[in-house]
Amino acid sequence: MKVEGRNAVLELLKTEKTVDKILMQRGAEKSAGRIFAMAREKNIRVQFADGRALDRESETGRHQGVIAFVSDYEYADLSDLLAKKEGARFVIVCDGVEDVHNLGSILRVAECAGADGVIIPKNKSAQVTGAVVRISEGAAEHLKVARVPGVNYAVDKLKENGYWVYGLEADGEDIYSCDLRGDIALVVGGEDSGISALTRKKCDKIVSLPLCGQVNSLNASVALGIAAYEALRQRR
Repeated sequence: MKVEGRNAVLELLKTEKTVDKILMQRGAEKSAGRIFAMAREKNIRVQFADGRALDRESETGRHQGVIAFVSDYEYADLSDLLAKKEGARFVIVCDGVEDVHNLGSILRVAECAGADGVIIPKNKSAQVTGAVVRISEGAAEHLKVARVPGVNYAVDKLKENGYWVYGLEADGEDIYSCDLRGDIALVVGGEDSGISALTRKKCDKIVSLPLCGQVNSLNASVALGIAAYEALRQRR
């Protein structure tokens, strides 16, 4: 897997993950000095090349002069997210989020809002790739992401383990009237399809954000961000 962009590579270097090498544009060791210094401290090979070589290696077209080569992303087990811990538990479930930009943004929101992790299905969903890591600004490197056979399987396991599952949709109860302080899961659907019909039925409650303008929906990651921070506000 390739991790691209200065922020994403910097966050990667703060973890214990094995980095095979870093490809850096000639001259970037000055402007990306912290990355260069951390790589040397960790004895990671830094290979210099011209911009065209990085352009050829880039999968996103936005490498900012730095590409790190790492092993494939290591997903967490669902049990890791469900494990008992001090304080209330909080996870996010993605149901049909196929756009890598949305998934990257969701991971960034989840990490910043203090979620224990994110659950994604193996099929009909974006997976954690180098592009997703870059879009998440490295948040994916600090967050547990569990990959499950299906969303409904995950929802059943969450409920068995004491979670209250909220589906985030446009026609539910006002989220500001809901109690989000216990063990909760927020389910966010895809940009066009929303939450699937069966998953919606399995949710304990459907909640919505108030929409006061003429547009009748929010981007999935934006809606999740508002909902996650409402949960954080209540839990603090």
